Amino acid sequence: MADGVVTFLFTDVEGSTRRWEDDPDGMSVELAAHDEILRGIIAGRGGEVFKHTGDGMCAVFASPRAAVEAAVYAQRALTLSVRMGMATGRAEHRDGDYFGKVLNRAARVTAAGHGGQILLDGATAASLDGVELLDLGLRRLRDIAQPTAVFQVAAHGLRREFPPLRSVDPTMINVRQPVGTILGRDQELTEVDRCLRRHPVVTLTGVGGVGKTTLALAAAVRAAGAFPGGVWLIELDAVHDSEAVPDAVAAVLGVSRQPGMTPAESVAVASAGRRRLLVLDNREHVLAAAAAFVETVLARSSSVTILATSREALRVRGEMLKPIAPLDVTDADAAGVSLFIDRARAVRPDFDADSEVADVVEICRRLDGIPLAIELAAARMMSLTAHEVRARLDNRFRLLTGGPSAPARHRTLLHAVQWSFGLLADDERAVLTACSVFAGGFDLDSASAVTEAVDEFGVIDHLDALVRKSLLSVDKSRRATRYRMLATIRDFAQRQLVSSGADHAVRTIHARYFAHRAGRMTELWDSASQRDTYTWLTDELPDLRAAFQWAAGHDDLDSAAGIAVCAGFLGGWIELHEPSTWAEALLALAHQVRHPRLVQLYVAASECYRTGRVDDALRFADAAVEAERTGDYDGALYDITTTALGGTYITAGHAQRWLALCRARPLPTGSAALFARGSLVMALLTSGQTDEAVAESAGLEVAAEDTDNPGAAAYALLAYGYACRDRLPLEAYEALLRGLGIAQRSGNRMTESYLAVNLSAVVDTHTPLARTLDLLALAINNFHEAGSYEHMVSPLGVLATRLVELDRHEGAATILGFATTAFSLVTFPEITRTIDRLRDELGAERYEALTRAGADMSYSDLARYALDQIEQVRALINARGCAESTPRAACQGSDTHARGETD
Repeated sequence: MADGVVTFLFTDVEGSTRRWEDDPDGMSVELAAHDEILRGIIAGRGGEVFKHTGDGMCAVFASPRAAVEAAVYAQRALTLSVRMGMATGRAEHRDGDYFGKVLNRAARVTAAGHGGQILLDGATAASLDGVELLDLGLRRLRDIAQPTAVFQVAAHGLRREFPPLRSVDPTMINVRQPVGTILGRDQELTEVDRCLRRHPVVTLTGVGGVGKTTLALAAAVRAAGAFPGGVWLIELDAVHDSEAVPDAVAAVLGVSRQPGMTPAESVAVASAGRRRLLVLDNREHVLAAAAAFVETVLARSSSVTILATSREALRVRGEMLKPIAPLDVTDADAAGVSLFIDRARAVRPDFDADSEVADVVEICRRLDGIPLAIELAAARMMSLTAHEVRARLDNRFRLLTGGPSAPARHRTLLHAVQWSFGLLADDERAVLTACSVFAGGFDLDSASAVTEAVDEFGVIDHLDALVRKSLLSVDKSRRATRYRMLATIRDFAQRQLVSSGADHAVRTIHARYFAHRAGRMTELWDSASQRDTYTWLTDELPDLRAAFQWAAGHDDLDSAAGIAVCAGFLGGWIELHEPSTWAEALLALAHQVRHPRLVQLYVAASECYRTGRVDDALRFADAAVEAERTGDYDGALYDITTTALGGTYITAGHAQRWLALCRARPLPTGSAALFARGSLVMALLTSGQTDEAVAESAGLEVAAEDTDNPGAAAYALLAYGYACRDRLPLEAYEALLRGLGIAQRSGNRMTESYLAVNLSAVVDTHTPLARTLDLLALAINNFHEAGSYEHMVSPLGVLATRLVELDRHEGAATILGFATTAFSLVTFPEITRTIDRLRDELGAERYEALTRAGADMSYSDLARYALDQIEQVRALINARGCAESTPRAACQGSDTHARGETD
């Protein structure tokens, strides 16, 4: 064997001295047989005997598993009572012998055992997989400064029960290394270790099941060497009398009550001068008593360190809080997913994670990354597939149960959550259950709205308590604090809300509150704070959805319509299309009762054209126009949302209808006037009336300066730049560029994308080729990610035009097979000229073949293809050093130069 990390197996015959004295001849025969059997088994497993020690042997193995197998086979075959010990580590091989600390550790581990017993150190145990081991805890072994983790091999045919280990001061530590691998907590372990060296009290906080106890035990084992006075675990979950807390600690430490002293004082005096770590586990139900005990001990002994686990802080002097977050579950490589796979393979070794990875990731995500929940779910892999577990997570509290060996509070996921819930004050429970109606995060105003019986300051106090008790988390990165509840806690709290009979009332309040907020956001949109309304929509979308569904399903059409109209209106500007389906779902009833918001609902529903439902959108748009003409409906927003109808009419090939609508409506006031003027300009352009469009656009770029509505300003600049891009390219460029900045700063993604497309289409020295590509990529990505497939054709068509200018004809033709629509042709007439040129350059037959290939692509495939074309041109730009050249300059090259195999 060479130098390096190896495993040593030491053996020793128990009671050999007495055997030699009582029966030397028999002992000689038995020992010879012992030597022959042991040497043969060691050699057969790849090991090498390098020394004899009296009646024992010292062997070395390259593999820890081979060493364990040799020991197990030997114990089964030997007639003498032999104790065996193993240690793994780095050793030096010299003159036929080995040297290093690991040999001393192997000898001491062996000496701690009994005949028939196989012991391992922690390093050996950590290197094994699939071997049953009994964790015997940390032990202080003779001549070894640091406590050593000792494990016993459990195998068929071997004894399992032995007397206590022969270790020095075996009562100095009662903490055992947690069973199983600890995944995803390396950083936390390091931080806790650092905190224990700097603070007298360290408290690990977190929701039930997040792994506080496991982490505390692992940290205590790791830090044991720094506490020669001992490391002690005091489990307080079974202590129900607050006055019994000091007695429980004293019992574990073996401290007797001293005359004239309380139990706490007796522990403090006994610990004085001894560097000792006390681990107080699960003491939230006796919080005040635990805090008083800690203060008493620390007042009399500066050498004691406390490591506590709880939902909340002790609130004693010198305490360092360390919140423990759930595990990462963002993707297949995340720690929470690795934990699931590890525990699943423990119960089903053939578990194929690769084939079920999507279900596993979703399971872990829906379980909030809580280790207890993940482990309980993984245990179900013995009899279910990951897909079956995922499908049953709606009933997680029945599905996720543990065995009888688990602590009572963790025997099921339900017990873990009930333990925390049962310790809340009545008002805290009321606030928690009421706030469980929020599908996403919520702020103080929202919480106050659904807890009507509690005043705002009372709500603040209760929210603070719930945060301290790890039942809520907070995000303070914004001006207003956002509170969040883990899905598992929310699920439990919702069940309590239903069982209390208050569910219907609270959900109705929730729905009406968001309908009211929606109205306020619509008003706020027409201001310089417009971006805040888009942020509100994206933040509150889960709750807006839940509120809409509740209102729509419980005969509250007013609230449902208010939410759908606002979300549909705001969503249109940021390419969020889901709310248009909410409006659509209300149309039949709203039409039947002639609801005041009917026109607004039709307009919101017509936004579905963006996702490809053009026929439906046209029907809704026509119905909106007719209802507005003949009915007595609320006209708020209609002046602005007429702009949205333009997208429907142009996409459906009816630009003239939009133009007629724009001409028929009187010019409104305020920011709506800019939308009306801009819409008229665009309707004229798409109807082929360019001269009038240019005339109508006059002054729009100036008027954009006079409004504090960024959406109106950006739209006006878009209309002006679109109208003037051929006749006044420099002015158009400057207007479009200014509009792009406004749109980006205000979060208006739809207008941003169209400004980017128009900027890319301005052929001028002010738009170098590299910039053109960036703008087109921005628009394509925006539209594709949002699912605005009908809008995506415009930047694709403009890209095809640019590719033709670079002699990349085949890529251009392929893209045009997808992007040649009524919408793209009417919005960017140069696409028609590009098609004619390509037919001439490629020939009709080749052109048709390429366009058919493009037409057969999916939206996603075509987007990827187009973006790949952009990357190829960028590579060509970089290779030729002409990033600042205009599209018509020296970077032209044929398809064969940079097309690669894409075409």
